[in-house]
Amino acid sequence: MTTPSLSQIINDPSCMDDYDPNSMPVAQARTFIRQFLSPVTTIENLSLRDTLGRVLAADILSPCNVPNHDNSAMDGYAYAIESVAAGESATTSLKIIGTAFAGKAFNAHVKVGECVRVMTGAVIPTGANTVIMQERVSIAGDSITLNEAQKQGANVRYAGEDLSLNQMVLAAGHLMRPADLGLIASLGIGELSVFRKLKVAFFSTGDELTQIGQPLASGQIYDSNRYTIYGMLSRLGVEIIDMGVVRDDPALLENALLAAANQADVILTTGGVSVGEADYMKDLLAKHGQVLFWKIAMKPGRPLAFGKVAGGSSTNKNTAHYFGLPGNPVSTMVTFYQFVREAMLILMGQNKPKPLPMLNAICTGNIKKMTGRTEFQRGVLYIADDGLWKVKPTDNQSSGVLRSMSEANCFIVLDDTVGNVAAGAMVQVQILEGII
Repeated sequence: MTTPSLSQIINDPSCMDDYDPNSMPVAQARTFIRQFLSPVTTIENLSLRDTLGRVLAADILSPCNVPNHDNSAMDGYAYAIESVAAGESATTSLKIIGTAFAGKAFNAHVKVGECVRVMTGAVIPTGANTVIMQERVSIAGDSITLNEAQKQGANVRYAGEDLSLNQMVLAAGHLMRPADLGLIASLGIGELSVFRKLKVAFFSTGDELTQIGQPLASGQIYDSNRYTIYGMLSRLGVEIIDMGVVRDDPALLENALLAAANQADVILTTGGVSVGEADYMKDLLAKHGQVLFWKIAMKPGRPLAFGKVAGGSSTNKNTAHYFGLPGNPVSTMVTFYQFVREAMLILMGQNKPKPLPMLNAICTGNIKKMTGRTEFQRGVLYIADDGLWKVKPTDNQSSGVLRSMSEANCFIVLDDTVGNVAAGAMVQVQILEGII
């Protein structure tokens, strides 16, 4: 079955089976979003160090073996296993005929009954096929006696053991991490083809919002969402365009929306997509784009808008992906992590982004929950004195209490089949931080 277009779904929701904008399961919303993403295609050639956090635009094949020679994994002595009769290692003596250093090979052939002192990383001399650690021998003059038996090939790292000639090293769509920089450097490659940075514009909406540094009038609050969004976007390595706070004025909102669409690949807004709020954004999105409004079966973060907005001139059109996030600060972050993060990675050029890590842990507190929706409770994951992973829910789970996100290091993920959770029950947690 061919996937309907965004406009077809907007005009005729029944064209998709099980499509219910008023009760959209989390997994289904993710699937719909993936279907309508258009990743960047522009390619840049960058020096290796500058590719950290970027997505590869081409496969990388190994131009050589890594390592390019058999070498010693230990400081010790290289010899031919044939020098040792079965079961007689403790009585076997070998004559030392030289030394091999890392970067300075020993060029003579090693005969049966001979050995070469080798340092870690040194090329294995011809004729030798085994290395014994220096701590496992006794030395007397220019000879050693083996103190224990070795298997052939012990402590030898073979050519191509890490990477072999023409091996696929990293595929197009791979997000470059610190270990990848070293891996590619080991191949002698200094420049890579990567997709350009994704451009993301964002702004907050609402008359109640005040920027930091300004005094608060009655009924006003400081805008925190732009700062959490900035932080989350920074972790993704995108080009960030902060357009500030836009008042609930149709002309101002339209100007901001079109300006964002004209220069960005993605637009993020917070507020203005919930039932009962001013309809300015909804009307403008209908005028300038194709946007779906969903009530996700989740807590926090029920309202979500997704689609595309057209900008630019009549001769230079640009279409940006649009995400309208709820205005409550915790809801903003939860919907970003659950929907926007994966979409961004795909738009950056990743084929199949890795989801946030999940593991099982024992919940230390009682949790009240209704079935029929997925909840993302904030929690603190830790290893208890008994060695088990446990998670403690933060004290206040309100979607307006940003402190709960600051204290947390994970989400306690309770799917729509789960009801109340008793202390001591096993739950799934989604880790918010990684180490690489």
